[in-house]
Amino acid sequence: MYKKSEEKLVEDIFNCTESAFQHVAISVFKYQYEQNILYNRYCNLLKRNPNNVNTIYEIPFLPIQFFKTHQIKTTEFTEQVIFESSGTTTSINSKHFVKSTALYQQSFMQAFNQFYGKASSYCIIGLLPSYLQRSGSSLVYMINHLIQASSHNNSGFYLYNFIELQQVLLQNEAANQPTILIGVTYALIDFAEQYPMQLNHTIVMETGGMKGKKEELTRNQV
Repeated sequence: MYKKSEEKLVEDIFNCTESAFQHVAISVFKYQYEQNILYNRYCNLLKRNPNNVNTIYEIPFLPIQFFKTHQIKTTEFTEQVIFESSGTTTSINSKHFVKSTALYQQSFMQAFNQFYGKASSYCIIGLLPSYLQRSGSSLVYMINHLIQASSHNNSGFYLYNFIELQQVLLQNEAANQPTILIGVTYALIDFAEQYPMQLNHTIVMETGGMKGKKEELTRNQV
């Protein structure tokens, strides 16, 4: 049985170097295999286990369908929050049972800092109308946390307030203010069509998805 503690594994993950990535990933696989009953059963059906998985390419990935039909948990715990995937009123959404919101926040904030720097340096804008109109969105949770970490007065969610959004972006551009506009695909396209502008100090982060509002497009088409 794999003996590495959860605390040590979390420490290894957050301090992982590129050279140590495969070693840490294999350690995570072994822990999940031992502590997640459903994943253990799935791996055994594939005849994959810690004795014959030696590279990251051999680690089995749990099909997303299982997250719609089962509670996927590693160890037994009472979740602090449950995130749900987006879907239609008749679809079954996948669910993510989060053991620790603090750990969840540490994960996405450390990743953000690594690739973009401190959130306090940016004006962070969320254009996520379909996500805000339902509960249980991990994306809204993350963006809201980033907005709170931003020191800019204009950071926030803008829904369909395109005129106000245009004014804020133009104001930020004139002030050379670094800005991140995070939006669902269809809303970004609607805004760009109605208010075309040249953005030199703004990063546009597209979260994907038309949510039934428009024809689905490839990334290159977008």
